[in-house]
Amino acid sequence: MLKEKGERSALEAGFENVLWSSRWAVLVAVVSSVLAALLMFYIATVDAFYTVEHLVSYAAIDDYSDRGEIRAEAVAQVVEIIDIFLLAIVLMIFGLGLYELYIGRIDHAYEGDDDASKHMLSITSLDDLKSRLGKVIMMILIVKFFEMAIGMDIDFTMALLMFAGGVLMTAAALMFTEMAHRGH
Repeated sequence: MLKEKGERSALEAGFENVLWSSRWAVLVAVVSSVLAALLMFYIATVDAFYTVEHLVSYAAIDDYSDRGEIRAEAVAQVVEIIDIFLLAIVLMIFGLGLYELYIGRIDHAYEGDDDASKHMLSITSLDDLKSRLGKVIMMILIVKFFEMAIGMDIDFTMALLMFAGGVLMTAAALMFTEMAHRGH
């Protein structure tokens, strides 16, 4: 039950004001997350640049086995770059979502006809934020699994079965994530 303004004591009103103002402490997490995201974008971009620079001479290599080694290394590097970009996205969603939940609406995201930003920032609760982060983290884990699978040596039956089990569990995780998303 809400009290009328005159029914509250000055102490109670002051305390509530301090409590409400304390939400601004979330800005530390917001700024830190956005800065960390920008750093991850920078790292991934630099890695992508050097990967491309490293592969410029790929066509000039005549030896098939040398090209195979370079190709395997390049695929691993690209997977790592994707992983870093996904981490940057997680940090960005986390920072912007916290701001929207605890500080206020980001008006620039809702101006104009840009549906992408409206969809990205349509976070209405902490559960909504956790759901969005969970989906991106799931993608990071899948990319990490793919990265490990690239370097995996399958030289006995048990390794092949373990790899197949990992693929099945990854597919099941994606299926359950999609089912949970459609259930909302």
